[in-house]
Amino acid sequence: MKIGIVGTGSVGRTLAARLVELGHDVVIGTRDVAATEAKAEEPFPAPLRTSAEAAAHAELVINATGGQVSVSALQGAGAENLAGKVLIDIANPLDFSNGFPPTLAVCNTDSLGEQIQRAFPDTHVVKTLNTVNADVMAYPGKLADGEHTMFVSGNSDEAKSAVLQLLREFGWRDIIDLGDITNARATEMLLPLWVRLMAPLGTMAYNYRVVR
Repeated sequence: MKIGIVGTGSVGRTLAARLVELGHDVVIGTRDVAATEAKAEEPFPAPLRTSAEAAAHAELVINATGGQVSVSALQGAGAENLAGKVLIDIANPLDFSNGFPPTLAVCNTDSLGEQIQRAFPDTHVVKTLNTVNADVMAYPGKLADGEHTMFVSGNSDEAKSAVLQLLREFGWRDIIDLGDITNARATEMLLPLWVRLMAPLGTMAYNYRVVR
């Protein structure tokens, strides 16, 4: 599958490397290719292009930008390049303006996932993977032998089906479809607890498990 990742940080890099490993045709998008390459400390695992070129290339797009800038970054990718495509939103609306731990810039009655869906009504936004760190996203089997839970939400059942297929390629087995994109509110609101678990657990490699 042709996949475009918007975002050049550690999350975007990790997912790009995993997707290349799985045989996908991956392009990483950034606002300024030359500037991004100039400050990179190591090679990127997939070709670097502008965000618009990455989105145009892709059949499926992943938003791996910081939640506070996600809508503007995706606007840079171009609504016309995102129209009709599945967009996996893995970002969280974390506000670090008052230091750590961060608060949520939006919650309760709205979510980043919904904001992206409203900004790009012709795109099929699916919220998932935002409740774990990058390594667990890409390699769930490395944690508790894969016995932990991932959530998805989105308005299109067809889009969620495509995302479920990709998650299973990563190794996710316990996946719960929460329903439409308004359910992104719930998974984004797990983050205040998630960030507070880092200190007592002494690691970022953890996740939630729903026991039935």
